[in-house]
Amino acid sequence: MKSKIPFNRAYDTGRELGHIGKAFASGHLSGDGAFTCACQDWLQARTGCTRALLTTSGTAALEMAALLLDIGAGDEVIVPSFTFVSTVNAFVLRGARPVFIDVRPDTFNMDEALLGSLITPRTKAVVPVHYAGVGCEMDSIAAVVGPAGIPVVEDNAHGLLGTYRGRPLGSFGALAAQSFHETKNFSCGEGGALLINEPAYTERAEIIREKGTDRSRFFRGQIDKYTWVDIGSSFLPSDILAAVLCSQFESAGDIQARRRRIWEHYRQHLADWAEAQGVRMPVVPPHCGQPWHLFPLLLPSLGDRQGLIAHLRAAGIVAVFHYVPLHLSEMGRRFGGRPGLCPVTEDVSDRLLRLPLFAGMTDEQLERVVESVREFRTGRA
Repeated sequence: MKSKIPFNRAYDTGRELGHIGKAFASGHLSGDGAFTCACQDWLQARTGCTRALLTTSGTAALEMAALLLDIGAGDEVIVPSFTFVSTVNAFVLRGARPVFIDVRPDTFNMDEALLGSLITPRTKAVVPVHYAGVGCEMDSIAAVVGPAGIPVVEDNAHGLLGTYRGRPLGSFGALAAQSFHETKNFSCGEGGALLINEPAYTERAEIIREKGTDRSRFFRGQIDKYTWVDIGSSFLPSDILAAVLCSQFESAGDIQARRRRIWEHYRQHLADWAEAQGVRMPVVPPHCGQPWHLFPLLLPSLGDRQGLIAHLRAAGIVAVFHYVPLHLSEMGRRFGGRPGLCPVTEDVSDRLLRLPLFAGMTDEQLERVVESVREFRTGRA
């Protein structure tokens, strides 16, 4: 019997255990050790941000952003309904009301044409999500929010090493959040990072990340003792996790090349099938450089999507959908969510499927997925 092909599997570079051993040998297992610093330096070099701070998760990075922007009760934050719940929860935790915006039918990113109509005097932040690592239309978003002085927080969980008009994703907003969950291109199991692009936020970000203390200044020799100076929490990951992530960053070229080869193989060998079956392939605008994070297919109907998932499951292949609209969730309805509020999101959510894509995927596994997909017939055929 053929082995099961998972949707995702974290890549093993072969250096993870050695790096963990070095972290143990150093005697520094808590946050901000040598591996943490190396990872932060790597992120700063690749994104051009003023400061990168590793966190325990992408969710934690978003929660730090909400604290830095002093989000509170009565504030509004514009977020796409088509995203993971962390994007919204980080701001709701501070008392804000999410204002759900629909997505574009091509890239599934925030529909920038709708943004102006949703801004009110209560709008405190706009949070574009770079779905599949394909950049949102950041020029248009900036043109709307810039004159109003509304900060942008990029949810760049999918988009590390992606670009928009040649500029790194994660470098457009005042702040940006990264994720290193096991489903991401670079993973340490659970982890994230806050990217700071406006230097005015840097010192307070360090304080919030260190439980509201000025401990970082103390370790730099800027003060002779540290104390509680602001609100905050424990957002630092262990240097053991950073050691794993560091090994991933060291293999970034190999990881990205492998993912690109798989993505392009899907694109080449499923194109004629998709056209015949009424299935839409991923859309990547020419001014966007993607990081090969996802390969989504848009099936003609919900029945076709569910049928293909079942067909692949029978062949030992795991394919999944993405996302259930937040505005239709139990919690989302408490904030005014209702059917018809984001029609594109509702339609896409019913029909989208993601194929397995991970750097360690073998040629045999890739061919099995392609062959199994090509066997499937939609109701449009």
